[in-house]
Parts: sequence; structure tokens; C-alpha cells
Amino acid sequence: MTSRTSSLVRRRRICAILIALSLLSVTACTGGGTTPGATAAPESSSPTAMPTATPTPTASYKPADASGRAQNVPVPVLPEAAKAETKEGLEAFARYWFSQLNFAYETGDSSGLESVTAPSCEFCSNISSSLTANYASDRWLAGGHIETPSISITFEAEASGQHQVIVQVQQARISYFEPGGAEFREATEPSDTGNIMLVTYKGGSWQLVGLHPIR
Repeated sequence: MTSRTSSLVRRRRICAILIALSLLSVTACTGGGTTPGATAAPESSSPTAMPTATPTPTASYKPADASGRAQNVPVPVLPEAAKAETKEGLEAFARYWFSQLNFAYETGDSSGLESVTAPSCEFCSNISSSLTANYASDRWLAGGHIETPSISITFEAEASGQHQVIVQVQQARISYFEPGGAEFREATEPSDTGNIMLVTYKGGSWQLVGLHPIR
């Protein structure tokens, strides 16, 4: 091989090497690798469904009957109006007092009634004693619902500081049951009577000090 031919061969080899290197460089730049510094796009995700709150069931009120006592009787709440030393406040208190009496007849629990009644009210003490006796030994009452359709107030306090409230009280028939559902005494028939409440205001609240049926 002549020197001219040898030189030509070397040139061709060099050209082939340069072409191969060029192809490798292009492959490196356009390949499937991740570009340095690039951040992968976050995967989309469906929003997490929030659990739906399930309301707490409210126990239903059930009046007493021959099968058993009243259940889930709403407890009377003293209204804000009944805390004011005004004519409107006294009327609201009078209605509240009879709602507590109604609760006592339905449940045998007279603690709420006694909390707004002075021990000096003899007629009130007799009612509480009667209810205690009629609810003893797992006995109960049915009926006896109380309504106060008419209330009259002058709001003129007496010298003793007592206010008079005249209330019309209507009470439904009362039946008396013992375990097993038998009636242990004769039922009390419905009544519609007038009552005079004697009420005082002390220490920021009203209190019943006397109750007298109008005969």
C-alpha cells in the first residue's frame, strides 16, 4: 500500500469516528432521560369525600297510659322574660310555674316545682306529697295535663311585697295505675278552676309563696 493510499484510509477512519461521536451526542440530548432540574408533574388525585355527619336521633315523647309511665317528657325551661320584675315577667313566671306542675304530674318529679316554691305554700306541699304517694312502689299517673288559658295581673304589690295573680287552670282527667296496668284508685275527673297565686320577687327571681283555689 502506497503512502498516498494509507493516508486516504486514515482520513476515512477519522471521518467515521467523528460521525459516530456526533450521533452519540445527538442521542444523549434527545433521549428519554429526565432533564436535570426538571420536576415531574404531580399526579392528579380525586378529592377525598368527607364523611356525612349522621344526626343523633331525638327520643320521642310518649305520654303515660295503662302500659307504663310517660317517657322523654320535655323539662320546662325558665324563659328569660320570667326573670324580669315586670308585669310581663310575672305572667311568664306564672305560666312557667304551672308548666313545672304539669311536669310533676307526668313524671312524679316535683324538684323543679319546689325550686320556685316557698315552703310556706301549704297547698303546694299537699300537691307534692300526693304525687309522691301516687308514684310510690312503681305506680304512675296518666293524663292530668294542665293548661292556663287565662291569667290576670294588676302588678300592684301588697304591703307584704306579694303580687296577686289570678289564673284559670284546666286539668284533664287523671288515671292512677300500678305495675301490671290495673287502676289502684278511682280516676279524678277533669277540672276547670280559678286560682290565686301569691308571688314575691327577691334576689333577682320570682317565687310562689301561696296558692289558693277560688271556691
